[in-house]
Amino acid sequence: MPDRQHGADFVGELKYWRDVRGFSQSKLATAVGYTPSYVSKVESGAQRPSEAFARQADRVLRAGGAIVHAFRELEAHGRSIPAQHPGPDHGAPHEASLIVEHEDTSLIYDGTTYRATQRRRLYNDSPDPITQYMIRISVDRYPGNPERSNAHYRENPLTWDEIGLSASIDGEPLTWTVRHDRDAFKELWLLLENEHGRYPLYPGESAWLEYSYTVGDEKWGTWFQRAVRLPTRRLSVRLDFPAELGPTVWGTETTMTATAMPFRTAIRRGDEDGRRVFSWSTEDPPLHARYRLEWKFKNPQSKEEIKTDVTAARPSDRMQEIGIVQEGDPVLTKTAREFALPDEAEDARRVVAELVSATERAATVHNFGKGMGIAAPQIGIDRAAAIVRTLDGENVTLLNPRYVEESVETDEQYEGCLSFFDVRGMVPRPLSISVEHTDIDGQKQITIFERGVARLVAHEIDHLYGMLYRERMRPGVEPIPVSEYRGTGSQWSYGEGR
Repeated sequence: MPDRQHGADFVGELKYWRDVRGFSQSKLATAVGYTPSYVSKVESGAQRPSEAFARQADRVLRAGGAIVHAFRELEAHGRSIPAQHPGPDHGAPHEASLIVEHEDTSLIYDGTTYRATQRRRLYNDSPDPITQYMIRISVDRYPGNPERSNAHYRENPLTWDEIGLSASIDGEPLTWTVRHDRDAFKELWLLLENEHGRYPLYPGESAWLEYSYTVGDEKWGTWFQRAVRLPTRRLSVRLDFPAELGPTVWGTETTMTATAMPFRTAIRRGDEDGRRVFSWSTEDPPLHARYRLEWKFKNPQSKEEIKTDVTAARPSDRMQEIGIVQEGDPVLTKTAREFALPDEAEDARRVVAELVSATERAATVHNFGKGMGIAAPQIGIDRAAAIVRTLDGENVTLLNPRYVEESVETDEQYEGCLSFFDVRGMVPRPLSISVEHTDIDGQKQITIFERGVARLVAHEIDHLYGMLYRERMRPGVEPIPVSEYRGTGSQWSYGEGR
């Protein structure tokens, strides 16, 4: 029955994007102007969605048209939506029924294909046997650009054949039933049974559940996220890459109550047998927390180039290695997209966390004696966010910043830019600037910055408008090679009374 299938697809798409954006049913209802009961009924199949709801949900969840597209498919194939059942029986776990004593996840990349293996030690804390367990497999080749990702997966959908899913519990292979099957994600119930019998997890028992799948790198994307959906005592992750690709890995954490931030503990790195392995773990992660690991490869095109590269010591190469976009990339020449705050607060927090992580990586390869800053386009994100780290170690966060006033008095000093770090240039700047920027809750404020901090802030705001400091230099003045610059590690100089 095609109308039932497309109804399930619409619900799956809605729930997928709600999960991606971290929205509860109640939060989504408030954001789109409907009641929580309406959203609940749509997702359960008791209520047919309206086109206005689909469009609002797509906008609020920033689904890039995916929810609207699923609604149009539903309209074209029928008007009913099947009720969503947990599976072939009622042994589905409730959130309080299962405890994950240990989740141990590994991701192995062979140069073309990723293989994810997830092992969970499950404990049944309910009074009833549990006979099935829901899992999700989702991919996003272009995070932050849902329109591009949606178009990519419509042309190149994720298929069951390529996934090659396998699953077991305490070594016994399992069967499954599909719940949602979309271009970029799959959701299914693992049934604790096979042709030889059933293997329920009885009250008070523990068992290791394991499942593995593969995805080609043209569909996977350079990130891996773990979401804590059940009470979990320990979470560990291991990423395994070819060492010759020169991988760099960093991570960000987001919880329901805290701003996104870099991992609280360091990611460990080790080389073994031509592989570079990154491992990280945490104890008692909070429910609904999300841990996202991202990576970049120094040279994914040619292993031989890595071996013969004699310019790897250049400052710009070091910055590129840690994930800083270099001059020539189009993202550095256009105006960044502003955030719609507070609606896009989660996106803004994630971008800021990635900027903080980038500054920490940069600080490991250079001594920034004048303070430092970085803008979202410099890490490949087309959003109006930047941070400045002052000499006192304070982080200044700038969302949607714009100048409202600047002093007549200026000075001219050398600046460097992480996106072309081989040179330094003399740049005139006002000694004081007033900047309007937006808080994460959508409130606008004006902050006055002076002297060195004003210079750092102005440099980053320029990035958000597609401008590099070369455009600020006086005619006829050119940057000098960093080898000729004598100010590394020292502060900018300001005379008395200035």
